[in-house]
Amino acid sequence: MTVRLGILGGTFDPIHYGHLAIAEEARVRFALERVLFVPAGEPPHKEQGLASGEQRYLMTVLATADHPAFAVSRIEIDRSGPSFTVETLRLLHAQQPDEELFLILGADMAVDFPKWREPETILELAQVIVATRPGIPNAALDALSKQPGMERLLLMPAPGLDISSTALRQRIHAGTGLRYLTPDPVAAYLTKEGLYSSPRS
Repeated sequence: MTVRLGILGGTFDPIHYGHLAIAEEARVRFALERVLFVPAGEPPHKEQGLASGEQRYLMTVLATADHPAFAVSRIEIDRSGPSFTVETLRLLHAQQPDEELFLILGADMAVDFPKWREPETILELAQVIVATRPGIPNAALDALSKQPGMERLLLMPAPGLDISSTALRQRIHAGTGLRYLTPDPVAAYLTKEGLYSSPRS
């Protein structure tokens, strides 16, 4: 029997309830047996955040520990060089050839998907789920789906949680609480490690 595996990548700098809500919505809507969170090692399209790869991995483990269908992979954290999604999917497909892969993207990431490395190969290796997000017009996603090859994208209305990692880092610097924005174990870890205390967003 083929296992339907969801894959949610990101910097998770830090992880928050927006990430978790999208993963759960995709799990339920597309009948996924598991959702694998993949913290990026060296994000090729983003400036490196203030948390190390190991710290972001640990925060993701803390955030997902109470969900039996959620797991966290070190596949990008332990790999040297930029974390290109197509390479991660190739490795996961080689490791688990019988699993059907579903790549979960937020709308903010998806609008640039045609510019990613080998987007057509990504669409061959996995079905791509695009979760809507507040602030990203549906017209932008409709235009994306009309581009050559992009009609295979699966659009998913997601819970309207307008939470961002940038906003969480800014709240920490300002001394504002994080309750109901990220799981309590993650908030406790951030306090313990003293992460994001500088004003850099």
